[in-house]
Amino acid sequence: MSTAKPQLELVRGLGPWAAAAIVVGTMIGTGVFLVPSRMAEATGGAGLVFAAWILGGLLSLAGALAYAELGASMPEAGGEYAYLRRGFGPVWGFLFGWMHSTLGRPASIATIAAGLLRFTGFLVPAVATPIFSTQLTFPFRAEPYIFEFTWAMPLAAVAILLVTFINYLGVRLGGQVQVALTLIKVASVLAVVVFGFLLADGSTENFSPLLPAAMGTGVFAGFMVALASALWAYDGWSNVNLVGSEVTHPQRNIPRALVGGVAAVGGVYLLANAVYFWVLPFSDVAASRSVASDAVARFAGSDAARWITLAMVVSALGTLNSSILSGARVAYAMARDRLFFRITGGIHPQFRTPGRSLIFQGVLACLLALTGTFEELAALFIFAQWIFYALTIAVMFRLRQTAPQMDRPYRAWGYPVVPALFVLISLALTASLWWADPLRCTIGLVLIASGLLFYRHWQAAATA
Repeated sequence: MSTAKPQLELVRGLGPWAAAAIVVGTMIGTGVFLVPSRMAEATGGAGLVFAAWILGGLLSLAGALAYAELGASMPEAGGEYAYLRRGFGPVWGFLFGWMHSTLGRPASIATIAAGLLRFTGFLVPAVATPIFSTQLTFPFRAEPYIFEFTWAMPLAAVAILLVTFINYLGVRLGGQVQVALTLIKVASVLAVVVFGFLLADGSTENFSPLLPAAMGTGVFAGFMVALASALWAYDGWSNVNLVGSEVTHPQRNIPRALVGGVAAVGGVYLLANAVYFWVLPFSDVAASRSVASDAVARFAGSDAARWITLAMVVSALGTLNSSILSGARVAYAMARDRLFFRITGGIHPQFRTPGRSLIFQGVLACLLALTGTFEELAALFIFAQWIFYALTIAVMFRLRQTAPQMDRPYRAWGYPVVPALFVLISLALTASLWWADPLRCTIGLVLIASGLLFYRHWQAAATA
């Protein structure tokens, strides 16, 4: 008589509102409050800023349409890991999972935490106080690199550990927290929009210049920087796919959450940026460290600006919660298949969460939070993530050919033109990011490729 214990599985504890909150709550986080100034500085024209937001929204929506088909057809833990394994073979699924679990998601979590502490620094300036700084020189860099360690870095690590603990206690708790934080953050952004248009003595002249004085390769490079910043703000729409095995009625709820969530967030972002430029001159937007706080301070005073900054802290917490909740499922799925560190495998017997995977992810994210700034971490994440976005959409093309009888409760709108455009633009974006920062991006590629060394070992052990 067998005495083997039954293998624990994840539970379907995320309903339609929680699924939608994961999409919207991850997307509306730090980006819409921080990146407009960088976009304005990079492009030199308000028209190009809005063009970057529109193109980034359309590109994200195109990706969401394809992910909706994949998520409804294969509602499994790990998202892209499961799709790439099915479409291109185990090694491609592994490379995504390796990138996601060791670099992509920890960098994303660390970036969100860094943004959260930047908001906190506006309320408590001591947070930005340096503890120490050091100067580093590199043979490939003309000027020395100044590394400044501030109180914000260890506090960001504390925030990561706290939210990781909440999600360790159960997916339903994490989902409920996500719904509450998402409602607060959406209400906060809409409040800025409504009161900005009602109370501010704005001017259409603030949108000038619409375009930079001279067009050239420099403008194109600046637009690509702005597009990458917009895509960072939009990123997170794919997170619901990572928890596909925990979404109730996934064939219906995953497509609705993806498509509806991306479309709604795109509209909110355009309205928010319209308010920023309506209230503040273009030069002020480009120079601002927190354009939302500066805009509110202009039309409602410093006290109101502090309240909106507090709401931005809550917004960042919501994004951090969603990113941590969904991200740990990839390492868990890989360890279940014996293709990752065994320490990340298993389900907590009481809380039914991938507890050890959550801890693994949290430790890596804390290490990154202690070593980089918001802008540096965001650039590294976008480059690594969008390579695999393109590959995942390509899976849909392959499965349409190799598995035509697969159950597809939702079929991507605009196939094959829309997903094909997504793949091409994604590849162009990653190439331009590499051209702008070849050192950082090459390091990212080397880290991704290094996973092949581990793959050969784990594959041999799994088949032994």
